[in-house]
This record gives sequence, C-alpha cells and structure tokens, in this order.
Amino acid sequence: MTWTAITRYGLHPAPQALGFVHNLLNTEPAGRPRQPDLLAELGAAQEWADAALEDWAAHTGTPVPPVTLEDGDLEALRNFRADLHTVVAGHTADPADASAPAPVHRAAAAVELGSDGYVRLEARGTGWRAIASLTLIAIVHAQGAGTWQRLKACRNPRCQAAFYDRSRNNSAVWHDVRVCGNPANLRAHRARKRAGHQP
Repeated sequence: MTWTAITRYGLHPAPQALGFVHNLLNTEPAGRPRQPDLLAELGAAQEWADAALEDWAAHTGTPVPPVTLEDGDLEALRNFRADLHTVVAGHTADPADASAPAPVHRAAAAVELGSDGYVRLEARGTGWRAIASLTLIAIVHAQGAGTWQRLKACRNPRCQAAFYDRSRNNSAVWHDVRVCGNPANLRAHRARKRAGHQP
C-alpha cells in the first residue's frame, strides 16, 4: 500500500481511492530534483499500473482486474495525465486567472445496484481507458466526500508535484513549504524590496 509514485516525493497519499489519482499525477517528471517519467516507456508504465491497481484494491477493499498496457496506450495515458494535471493545478490558481475551460475526458463505467442496496461504479475498458475509468470513478467519490479540491499541484513551476492539502482551510499551494514555498517567498520579498527602493 505504498502508492510508489507519490512516496518518491516524500508525500503522504490522498485518502481512499483519491490516492490512485494522486499516484497517477505523480508519475509525471516533477519535484526538485526532477524525477523520471514513470509512463515514458512500456515496462515502467506496466510496473506502475500493476502496483497502483494493487494499492487501489488494498485501499478500497475492491479488487480490480489486471490492466495490460500496450505501446499505443502510452501517449494517450500521458495526455490524460497532462489534462488531469491542468485541472488539479487549477485548485491552487487565483480565480481571477481563470482561463479557457478544462479539457474533457470520457470513460466507460458500469453502474450497479448491489443486493445490499448500494449503487457502485465499476470501471470498464482496456489499457489506458481502464486506468482513465478508475481515475474518474475515484474523482466522483472524492467529490462526494468533499476531498477533490484538496488534491493540488505545487505552484512552483520548477516542481509541480501533486500533493494533498491537509491544511485546515485548504489554503496550501506548495507541495513542501521548505523546498518550494520558502525560496519563492524569499524571491518575492527581495523583488518587493528592490521595487520599493527604485525612484
């Protein structure tokens, strides 16, 4: 239950199935120093997917079938991840900086009514589409739980690691204040000081 792409940045995973989304985002090259892209080649991508699906099952108590990725899946999965990152980065953006609407993705899922009276979503598709389906299902659950807005991307453009904001008022913008926040705040302070001394 390690969510390997998250822990390589020394971060704590988002709760429940949202950890799957958090994990997918952090397959991207990010952080300081830059980590490699876990979706750059098929072997590493399959290794990530196998571990992430195991973690999904362990965290949710819901087993999922294995997903086999093929070479043709990698670009589509990286594009999905990039669009997802854009949406998550918007969670730390200034509302005044709102830009064009975020990209849209669709994924198939089955809606099932169990004998216990609970309605469940079950992922559909193969390859990257199965990963996308699980990701969007996790987001639906997180939106219902009120945790989705807490998944963010570090505001430092040289980092951009995804992190889960555990602050009381959901106001964090850095994945690590010491690594990314303090240097940025110091640069901003020096810039204001210089501007104040100009005639």
